[in-house]
Amino acid sequence: MTKLDNTRMPRAKDGLFGGLNRARLRRWAPALVLVLVCALITLANPNFIEPRNLIRIANSAAVPLTLAMGLTFIILMGSIDLSVEGSLSIAAMVTVLLATNDANANSYGWLAVVAAIAASTAMGAFTGTIQTFLRIPSFMATLGIWFIGLGISVYMLGGSAVRLMDPAIRDLALARFLGFPLSVWIALAAFLLACGIQYYSRLGRHILAIGGGEEVAELSGINLRRVRIMAFALAGFFFGVAGVLAAAQLGRSDAVIADGRLFAAVTAVVVGGTALTGGEGGVVNTLIGVLIVTILGNGMILLGVSPYVQQSVQGLLIIAAVALSLDRLRLQIVK
Repeated sequence: MTKLDNTRMPRAKDGLFGGLNRARLRRWAPALVLVLVCALITLANPNFIEPRNLIRIANSAAVPLTLAMGLTFIILMGSIDLSVEGSLSIAAMVTVLLATNDANANSYGWLAVVAAIAASTAMGAFTGTIQTFLRIPSFMATLGIWFIGLGISVYMLGGSAVRLMDPAIRDLALARFLGFPLSVWIALAAFLLACGIQYYSRLGRHILAIGGGEEVAELSGINLRRVRIMAFALAGFFFGVAGVLAAAQLGRSDAVIADGRLFAAVTAVVVGGTALTGGEGGVVNTLIGVLIVTILGNGMILLGVSPYVQQSVQGLLIIAAVALSLDRLRLQIVK
């Protein structure tokens, strides 16, 4: 009898610690991948760690990081926001057309930036409103907003590129502080703001609660509609900031300014370890995900990898990240 008990106890213990080890490995996997990618690229091409290249990486990550901050809150709720490109297009369009440009006589300066962020935030709030009150799946509601935003932007720009000629706004991309462009510091400020919201605000706690289970959250007294609308508005705010940065970096706004931004943002969030099912992960994970995607892209360019191969690698990366982030012991149905 004693022998039988001794053989059972280690198995139970191994199962317990095996589960803990798997959870810990899943939590730390993105950071380990980031370190491994940096090490491998450095071994293959030492130019990777040159200060000039590191500044280039930081500058390339500024817009994706800001976009991904907003998208993270939506995915934490277990929803998805496909309006990223539409909102960014609207913000960039408003910035360029209201600031000094080569298409009209407007010259509102920083008021153009405020208006651009406000427009994108309003789009997010509108998205959350129609999604909650009309009970439309977030996938379809945000898909519609994507095309509405893109259509309005192209119409207002007249189907052509409009140059941004306001020197103060252009300095967001051209001026430097401590060697880094101002856009990098703005993206870092957006990250710190997102951290404060997720970890130290009631809204952040409610978003996580909804992602963990809507029924339980509602029974706890959380107003699901209000939190959803506020979360989509918050996402719109970050998309608006990213739109201003994109316009400042490119020095113009056109129909293709947002092309590929959605895929990059979703990839960063998922690769960082935020679960698509909601309730797990966060903005710190997303920061790691953005760095992985940006550094991997930069490394493949340094190594002379074909752009087509780069796209294939990114596709494999997001599939692997989703596969690793899912807890199959709890997932009963895949749909």
